[in-house]
Amino acid sequence: MAGEGEKNNGTGRGTAVITRTQTRTKKPSLYRVLILNDDYTPMDFVVHVLERFFQKDKEAATRIMLHVHHHGVGECGVYTYEIAETKVSQVMDFARENQHPLQCVMEKK
Repeated sequence: MAGEGEKNNGTGRGTAVITRTQTRTKKPSLYRVLILNDDYTPMDFVVHVLERFFQKDKEAATRIMLHVHHHGVGECGVYTYEIAETKVSQVMDFARENQHPLQCVMEKK
């Protein structure tokens, strides 16, 4: 006699269904790194920061800098939490070393 959940296939042995659970890894949250406009940091310094810390070419860096200048904020890139946090720290430290009040922040996308 077959046990509950088993079928007797005529051989006297029961058959069982083996299910495999598939684990899905959750994608990490992404964060936007933003530069904020101020009235004191030179435009050339902002372009330099974008080239140095965000690997932007001169044209892209200038476009982002002008967006920051005209709209008050500009996106430098989108990264995982740890990378975004590191980039914000690097920019803030570099700005302070060069005596500029440039602000760089991150926000969850």
